[in-house]
Amino acid sequence: MTGTGSAEVGRVTGQATGRRTTRLLHRAREARLAGERTAVAPRAEIDASWDRAVRCGVDPDQSPESRLLEAEEIEHRRRSTALGELMPVLRAGLASIADATQQIMVVTDAEGRVLWRQGDTGVLRRARDICLEEGAAWAEAVTGTNAIGTALAARVPVQVHSAEHFIRALHGWTCAAAPVRDPRDGRLIGIVDISGPASTFHPATLALVDSVARLAEGELRTRHLAEIERLRAVAAPILCRVGGRALAVDVHGRLAAVTGMAPVDRLPLPKSLRPGRVWLSSLGMCRVEPLPGGWLVQVGEGAAGETPRRVVLDLSRPRALAVRLTGPLGDRTQRLSPRHAELLFALAAHREGRTASELAGDLFGDATRTVTVRAEVSRLRRHLAEVLAHRPYRFADGVEVEVVRPEHGADLLPHSVAPVVAEARRAARAG
Repeated sequence: MTGTGSAEVGRVTGQATGRRTTRLLHRAREARLAGERTAVAPRAEIDASWDRAVRCGVDPDQSPESRLLEAEEIEHRRRSTALGELMPVLRAGLASIADATQQIMVVTDAEGRVLWRQGDTGVLRRARDICLEEGAAWAEAVTGTNAIGTALAARVPVQVHSAEHFIRALHGWTCAAAPVRDPRDGRLIGIVDISGPASTFHPATLALVDSVARLAEGELRTRHLAEIERLRAVAAPILCRVGGRALAVDVHGRLAAVTGMAPVDRLPLPKSLRPGRVWLSSLGMCRVEPLPGGWLVQVGEGAAGETPRRVVLDLSRPRALAVRLTGPLGDRTQRLSPRHAELLFALAAHREGRTASELAGDLFGDATRTVTVRAEVSRLRRHLAEVLAHRPYRFADGVEVEVVRPEHGADLLPHSVAPVVAEARRAARAG
C-alpha cells in the first residue's frame, strides 16, 4: 500500500461523498479481505480498525445483529452511569441537529451497548434494520469497524463513512462518534454518536460531536468541583479538631482538605472501602470515617507496632520482580519495575542509608544525577512509604529486609547496568 493512495482516499472522503470515493473505499476493503496489496488504502484509523476486525473474526457479510439487553438491564445501566446526568447537555447539543439533518443521536456505555437513541423518526425505524437500537452491542469485536466501536477501541473521535464500515450491510450509513471520559478519574464512561444514511455525510459532523462530548465532560468537571467544595466545607472544621496527619477525600480519592502533611492530588483507595482501620498502600495504617460525599482519613491512626516488620525483595525471576511486606495485618505484594528493583537492592545493600548522590552513583555511575534519583524514590514511596525513610534514604528502623536472588547469583537483574548490581554479579561469580 502506498502513501499516495492513502492520501488520495483521505482527501476524497474529507471533501465529497460521490461514487468515486465509494469505489476507492470498496477497492481498498476488498483487497484487504483478500489479503492483497493495492495502490489505494483507507485512512490510518480505518486501516487499523479493519485489522482488528479481521483478527476478531468478524464476518464482513454478516448482518449487524446482537443479543439485546433486557429492558431492566438497560435501565440499570442508565442509572449506574454518569451519562444519565449528561443527557440534557447531549440532547441540547446534538438531538435537535440530528433530527433536522435526518440523523439520530446514539449514546452507549463503555462496553459499546446502546443506552439512548433520539432523532429523526424515519431514521430511528431504519436503524432497527441494522440493530442500532437500545441494548445492542456496537463494539468492534461484534460489529466490526463503526464509529462507536472504533472510537471505543482507539479512545479518540472517529468518523466512519460508507464502505469504511467493515460489514457490508452498513455501507449505506455514515457515523461520527467521540468518547466521553469522567474527569474525576479519567475513566472512559461512554460514547456519543451521530448516525444516519450515507447521503447525510458532512465532514464537520465529527467536530460537532467531539465538541459536545467535551461540553459534557466540562459539565461533569463543574459538578465535581462543586462536590469538592461542599466536602471541604464539611471537612475543614473536623480537620482542625483531629490534629496529626489527616485528609478529606471524595469517593474517587480526590483531595478536598488536608492537615499536617503535604497535599496529594489523588489518594488511591481500595475498591471496597469501609469505615475503620484500613491499610492504604501510600500512607500505611489509617483510620477511615465516612463524610458526606467522601472520607476522612487519619494517617497513622493506631499504627504503633503495626508497620510491616519484614520486607522481602524478590529478584529471583527477572520478569516478575516484586517486594513483599509482612506485618500484623498480613502480607502485601507490590510489583516492581527494573529501576525500582535496582533502587531497593541498593538500599538493601546499604542498610545504613544512602544520600541522593550516593544512590545516583549506585544506579547510574554518575553522582550528579540526583534529580532522577529523587524522582524515582518519590514514585516508590507512593506505595512503600511505611518502610522507606529519608535523610538519608534507607529502609525504616526495625524493618527486617531479605533479598531473594536467582538460583545463580550471576543472573541477578541480568539486564541491569547499575554499578551496584554489576558489582554484586561479579562477587557472585567470584564466589
